[in-house]
Amino acid sequence: MARVPAAVMKVLGQLPRAPRALARLPNATRRPLPTPELVSQPHPWGRTVGLVTVVLLGAWLGLLIVGNVRAPVGPMNTTMTLRPSLTGGTKINVSPLGALTLDSHIAPVRLDVNVDQLDPARSQALVDHPERLSGLQDEVTEDVAHGTRDLALRSCVAVVTGATALGLAVYRRPRRALAAGGLALTLLAASGGTALATWNPESVLEPKFSGLLSSAPSLVGNARSIVTEFDVYQKELARLVTNVTKLYDATSTLPAYAPDPSTIRVLHVSDIHLNPASWKIIASLVDQYKVNVIVDSGDTMDHGTAAENGFLDPIEDLGAPYVWVRGNHDSRVTQRYLEGLENVHVLDDGRAKTISGLRFAGIGDPQFTPDRSKVAGGDAANELAGARLATSLRDQQAAGTPVDVAIAHEPVAARQTDGEVPLVLAGHLHHQEMEVLPLGTRLRIEGSTGGSGLRAIEGEHPDPIQTSILYFDRETRRLQAWDEIELGGLGLTTAEVRRHLPEENQPGATDSPSPSSPSPSTPSPPRTRAP
Repeated sequence: MARVPAAVMKVLGQLPRAPRALARLPNATRRPLPTPELVSQPHPWGRTVGLVTVVLLGAWLGLLIVGNVRAPVGPMNTTMTLRPSLTGGTKINVSPLGALTLDSHIAPVRLDVNVDQLDPARSQALVDHPERLSGLQDEVTEDVAHGTRDLALRSCVAVVTGATALGLAVYRRPRRALAAGGLALTLLAASGGTALATWNPESVLEPKFSGLLSSAPSLVGNARSIVTEFDVYQKELARLVTNVTKLYDATSTLPAYAPDPSTIRVLHVSDIHLNPASWKIIASLVDQYKVNVIVDSGDTMDHGTAAENGFLDPIEDLGAPYVWVRGNHDSRVTQRYLEGLENVHVLDDGRAKTISGLRFAGIGDPQFTPDRSKVAGGDAANELAGARLATSLRDQQAAGTPVDVAIAHEPVAARQTDGEVPLVLAGHLHHQEMEVLPLGTRLRIEGSTGGSGLRAIEGEHPDPIQTSILYFDRETRRLQAWDEIELGGLGLTTAEVRRHLPEENQPGATDSPSPSSPSPSTPSPPRTRAP
């Protein structure tokens, strides 16, 4: 038997002995002592990516919710906003015309400037004091600088608040949430420093146009020529501001009229061509004449693009049902957008609807020519559309639901309904006409309620703004009288109202002046003209 060295035995003797109670336990009941398990820790890169994601998302939400500033810039009211961007730059949104994009800086943030509206008070101040135009450039520069400072401060608060709040929701630890807020502030400061270092003031000379502005850059002029000939630009700006301001003045001086409560009053508008001032005129007439229904015989838009759709939103607040047919400047995109608006009734393919006591049927223009092109065979297409409308009118008559008023954009189409309806409304020609067709149908062609559109601000003698109030008997639903209303075009503050009676309703003259009496069937004093 081998001997264990004495040194080894000495070491074993110094080891602590197992408790006797444990030594007495049977082998089956002895369990191994538990060993501690390793807790998995997240990888440092994963934690970093998660924190950066929380910071960026929280900062973006903060900017989206509270990171905008309303600031006056010269005679305009604007909204300024910072947005995350890979390319930077400045985007100026001029709804509904489109946008201008400037390569103003290179940074992960973009400055958005939305032009909300022209302030009438500040515009009028420029008209009353034209000497202030000499300092308009400095005033605009100061306004932009003041708005940018306010935007920077609000954006800092927005990104810190958004990142901190999201960090607290994700991590449930105040220190981690505060770290997210601090990192968001650091990133915004770095972005601002980069934008300042790369700022390019010359970018205003070469803007990029989108939306409607891309196809009509003449509306805003050539930026380089504006800079080089600023004196000329000042005079043009004064004329534009004067025209728009005086147009608003003209709408407020329209003569008031107390309508006969026994009539149904229809406001006929047409060929607005994207003139935003038309909505104020229409709303004023709806209120003054207690209009029951508005009929728009088309060409509400100019190019029919989706960028123009926001122009249509005020229709919901005009105070009366809005009946509309498509013109040759209105696209199917425009039509679908209008079908989604409240209080709007889109008529097409001869469909009929009873609105405010009158039954209307209409058809859209079969052609879409926003570039003002002349399509070969255009009249034939409109004659075919008019024939379809006439067939629908005959079907309605046979069903015992006769139509009171038919609507088409092109007079060529409207003439095909002769003998099938008492009255048909049209537009397109940009001037007013009233004609009794050979088989007895009365054709009413409306002028341009938009003064031929935005081009009215360019010409020296712009087209007048024209619309009409039609009066119908509630019992017979036949036309009793109509008022032609005309504003003297942009820059002119005249407003003229002329009363007309159908031959069967007036004792001799075919053109009676505008009345003081509310009855639409009696002659009245000379036409009313507002200075």
